Amino acid sequence: MSENIVILMIGISTLLGAIGLGALLWAVKTGQFDDHKKFTDAVRHDNEEDLQDAVKMDAKRKAYEAKQKAKEEIR
Repeated sequence: MSENIVILMIGISTLLGAIGLGALLWAVKTGQFDDHKKFTDAVRHDNEEDLQDAVKMDAKRKAYEAKQKAKEEIR
């Protein structure tokens, strides 16, 4: 291979790497990767009954936290 081809290949690969890095930084900055529970919840609650149980448990947890907060406000 001639020197010109090698220099061209290095330049193009550096440019593509910079574009990829820019895209990654943009995605992180705009919050594209912030949904931490989406796939784990989808796997854990793969049928309707499990999903309904999870919703009930979440409601109970929120009610308990509200009750604890109300107790703290009374003190």
